[in-house]
Amino acid sequence: MSEVGAYEAKTHLSQLLERVARGDRVVITKHGVPVAVLAPVGRQTDPERVATALRRFRKGNTLKPNSVRELIEEGRNGS
Repeated sequence: MSEVGAYEAKTHLSQLLERVARGDRVVITKHGVPVAVLAPVGRQTDPERVATALRRFRKGNTLKPNSVRELIEEGRNGS
């Protein structure tokens, strides 16, 4: 992923769009601070794939020896 200043992005937008169409991601900065990401539309995360991966991860991973209730109470008490 590369960084491009806002002025350069405006000046070279067509070239940036060509790079993005090839799969690149470009961070657009303003005075050196990232303000936007130019990314391909087709590369968004599929929610179904994420849900499947989470289900797979949950198998074999537990919160033991604590229960969810114990963890919630611990968080409330600041312990």
